[in-house]
Amino acid sequence: MQNSNKGFVSKTILAPLPPPAGETGTWHWIRKNLLATPKDVVLTVLAIALIAWAIPHLANWLFINAAWSGTGRAACATTAQGGMQPDGWNAACWAFVRAKFAIFMFGIYPPDERWRPILVLILAIGIFVPLVTPSAPRKGLNLLIAFVVLPIASFFLLHGGFGLEVVETGRWGGLLVTLVLSFVAIAVSFPFGIVLALGRRSKLPVLRMLSVIFIEVIRGVPLITVLFMANYMLPLFLPKGWTVDNLLRAIVAVAIFTSAYMAEVFRGGLQAVPKGQYEGADSLGLSYWQKMRLIILPQTIKLVIPSIVNSYISMFKDTSLVAIVGLFDLLGIVRQNFADAEWATAVTPMTGLIFAGFIFWLFCFAMSRYSGFVERHLDTGHKR
Repeated sequence: MQNSNKGFVSKTILAPLPPPAGETGTWHWIRKNLLATPKDVVLTVLAIALIAWAIPHLANWLFINAAWSGTGRAACATTAQGGMQPDGWNAACWAFVRAKFAIFMFGIYPPDERWRPILVLILAIGIFVPLVTPSAPRKGLNLLIAFVVLPIASFFLLHGGFGLEVVETGRWGGLLVTLVLSFVAIAVSFPFGIVLALGRRSKLPVLRMLSVIFIEVIRGVPLITVLFMANYMLPLFLPKGWTVDNLLRAIVAVAIFTSAYMAEVFRGGLQAVPKGQYEGADSLGLSYWQKMRLIILPQTIKLVIPSIVNSYISMFKDTSLVAIVGLFDLLGIVRQNFADAEWATAVTPMTGLIFAGFIFWLFCFAMSRYSGFVERHLDTGHKR
């Protein structure tokens, strides 16, 4: 006879049990990532020993024993060198950075007019923060303001006109030049790179050939060559009596060079989009530009975000090469001030280079972190 008692059947779903204590927490992470094998144990011990040895030395050189205040080389020279520091002293000279900070930021921009680049920076932050925030509305208006209104307003604020004192670009320098070069190169190379990538994949032979020639010629020479060509050969193609500003020549060179590399980045993204997406867009009766704008390019940009950011980080650091055509970006202006006899000490160059390197790292790290955020925000392919 079959048992009809079904009281043992649960009518509620039991809550999931927590994972074992040994599979969570800090100790589990250490065992899994640092102590998983004998080789990992040896490498971890060596790494800890190296860090334990290096950190005190770095902290002493960079902060504890560093010279933070003072005027002139006496603040960072030993008594044997005619300074105030004890014999054998060897640490960072942050007094040099403090004394030259304004020059590192603005070059020889007139001190009374430095409120203008500061205002441009404030405007740029106020415009770009909502632009790069996914939840902020009116992205189309933000793009128009960021890439049309802001450059025009920035030009007149920085250069002068309409009642403002004219400041020639030869007096610009430091971080100001680095940011101007980078912003314009990014703003120009992004759309121009897309056009070149589409041109290289075009079915029109002439357009495809011109795109291939441009990309391969520019990618086949170093940036220094492009800068020299823009600086010395571009004026030869202008009518007699015409001239081009040195900073504008450098901007054109960097933008062209970056565009060629961005074209190959976007071409790789176009090839990575599944063929079915193209066929699906064609089946809907979309025109070529509708297909690209609504279907293909959004997927392409999503696929190549890491490569885009990698190219822009490389370009941001390569702006230091403009020193060879007479412009002084952040690194160039720092190196130029090593020749100041008032601050000529053994530790001044190293301190200045560390400062410049930290500024470059700060901007590059910020770009890298933001790209990671965008990737996670757009990573909807496997979400349910």
